[in-house]
Amino acid sequence: MLLITEQNDQLDYLTEEDEKGGKNYFIEGVFMQSEKKNRNGRIYDKKVLFNEAKRYDKEYVKANRAMGELGHPNGPTVNLERVSHKITELRYEGNDVYGKAKILETPYGKIVKNLMDDGVKLGVSTRGMGSLEEKNGVKYVGKDFMLAAVDIVADPSAPDAFVDGVMEGKEWVWNNGILKEQEIQCYKDCLCKTKNMSEDMKIRMFENFMSKLQKF
Repeated sequence: MLLITEQNDQLDYLTEEDEKGGKNYFIEGVFMQSEKKNRNGRIYDKKVLFNEAKRYDKEYVKANRAMGELGHPNGPTVNLERVSHKITELRYEGNDVYGKAKILETPYGKIVKNLMDDGVKLGVSTRGMGSLEEKNGVKYVGKDFMLAAVDIVADPSAPDAFVDGVMEGKEWVWNNGILKEQEIQCYKDCLCKTKNMSEDMKIRMFENFMSKLQKF
C-alpha cells in the first residue's frame, strides 16, 4: 500500500466564543474531492471516497479521536506531539467531503492560531493508505483506500509540495497487523555494491528494483 497525500486550500477561518468568553478557532471547507482529477493527477471514485469518509467519521470523528498534525508527516500514523487540531464534523455535498476542525490548545495548535491571526493562508492535506491503478494515463485510487488523517499545511498550491503516490520513496505494507515501511532507497544502495557480483545476480537485483518502482 502506498502513502497517498492530497492538498486543498479551499478553507474558511472561524472563531466562536466559548463559555468563558474566550475564542475557539476552527477551519472549515472542502477536505476531499471525488470524480475529478486533482493536482496530483489522481481521481477518487465517489463511492470509494464517501464510504471511507463515513467509516472515518464513525470510528474517529464521532469518537472524538480524529486528530491531525501541522505540516507534512512522513508516515500514516499520527504523532501526538505534533497534533494541532481535531475534526469535529464531516458532511457530503455533491462529489465533495466538507469538514470542520477545531484548533487545539497544543504547542502546534497555538502556532496555527497565531498564523490565522496574522492572516496566513493555510490548507489541508489528507493522508491515507491505498493502491493506485492507472487507466488511460490517469491514476485511480483503489478500493482499499484508508483515510489516516487530515493535516494542516502551508502553501498547498506549491508544485514542489506535492508527491505523486509515494512520500519520499516509501512504500507501506501490513506485516502481521503491523504497518511497516519499505525503503526503495535500499535497492539503490545494493546496486551500488555490485562489483563482486555475477552478471546474473546484477540483472536479477536490477529487475527486482525496477519492479518496485513500477508500482508507483
